[in-house]
Amino acid sequence: MVNRQHPNLHPNWIDSHANGIVKALQKSNFETYLVGGCVRDLLLGIHPKDFDIATTAQPEEIRKVIYKAYVIGKRFRLVLVKRDDQQYEVATFRKNIEDKTEDDEEASPEGDNVFGTPEEDAMRRDFTINGLFYDPVGDKLIDHPGGLEDLENGFIRMIGEPNARLVEDPIRILRALRLSHKVHFSIEPSLRAAMQAKGETLLATALPRRREEILKLLKLRDPAMAFVEAYDLGVLKFLCPTLNSTFEDPDKLSGLLHNLSNMRTIWLDSGSPLELFGHLVLYYLLAEKIFDPNQPIKANDILEHPKVSLLMKEELGMFKYEQAIVAKAIHMQSVLQKRIDFERKGHRRQMAVLKNEAFPLALKYAIENQTLDGSDLNFWLKSYWDAMPAIEDLRREESKKRRSTSRRRRRKPAPKS
Repeated sequence: MVNRQHPNLHPNWIDSHANGIVKALQKSNFETYLVGGCVRDLLLGIHPKDFDIATTAQPEEIRKVIYKAYVIGKRFRLVLVKRDDQQYEVATFRKNIEDKTEDDEEASPEGDNVFGTPEEDAMRRDFTINGLFYDPVGDKLIDHPGGLEDLENGFIRMIGEPNARLVEDPIRILRALRLSHKVHFSIEPSLRAAMQAKGETLLATALPRRREEILKLLKLRDPAMAFVEAYDLGVLKFLCPTLNSTFEDPDKLSGLLHNLSNMRTIWLDSGSPLELFGHLVLYYLLAEKIFDPNQPIKANDILEHPKVSLLMKEELGMFKYEQAIVAKAIHMQSVLQKRIDFERKGHRRQMAVLKNEAFPLALKYAIENQTLDGSDLNFWLKSYWDAMPAIEDLRREESKKRRSTSRRRRRKPAPKS
């Protein structure tokens, strides 16, 4: 089966588990489609990372039809289906909250689980190219919002009036920005104007949601260009004012953009929030020259510096352990440059350095900044890999101790009043 009109909708590109979930729900007489980003990516010739599914079945009905299906969420109840090491989101078609009736209010007093028709569901989505539905069983492509035309013309267009939809959820500003750079589409002019006008509404959004969008920007092939556009749109000053101040200084900006543009070419785990944020913080420090590069930098000096602390904690939403590891990794640059001192230490003290959870990131910093010559770099790499079995044993022992301590605390009787 190949869709002749849209040849990229090829069964070989559609995940077999996702296809099976759609087929099972359809057999139970529930209208069911692949939806959103996976359909968009298939049409663009991009292999989707995730396959989301929407259906007329309600959460409890989905759970009864599909095995290993779990209902999650309170505000927006949906179903997670587990297959091997993958998870699939299956949602019931919904309508816009402002379109709900009195009957909807009574059926859903919390106000968010307002179920609707496939067309209503498509029209409540953010961008037209994300509102496409595909039935892999019947080989049917459904386009309620007109996304196919925008897909062909290379436009990111909002479904509905842009200003109102951005106020409804300001995170859509960041989604539009990221999507335009991911698929290399232009932002439709009225949406672009709304993004400029409504940038300040980002301040009312939850920090964890902004954190996730910043991480997604850093995963782009060229995150530098996305941050430049965020600055040009006047969005960066609300999203990340500390970085925005660096963008205002051309001398500092050039180094920052150079490093951001080369993020995908370095030895970096793009699936690790710690590494993505860790490199962004490093690039900021290098651009701003806050610390003397010829002097050892203490971890506490980084954590307690007002601008750096603000960037990590309040703007990027980094967790405490992430902040601590990044600070230690920067501090350890001076340790890596003192190989002779390390070799003079006893085995236990050497292991304390190598098993430090910041050591791998510290080594990546040193490789990227070329602060070690070939001999020293090979020494540290060999020392780390040779110590890896012992490090793993130590970590397992520490994990056992933590679990044992936790169990003892739970068993400890409460003090008598």
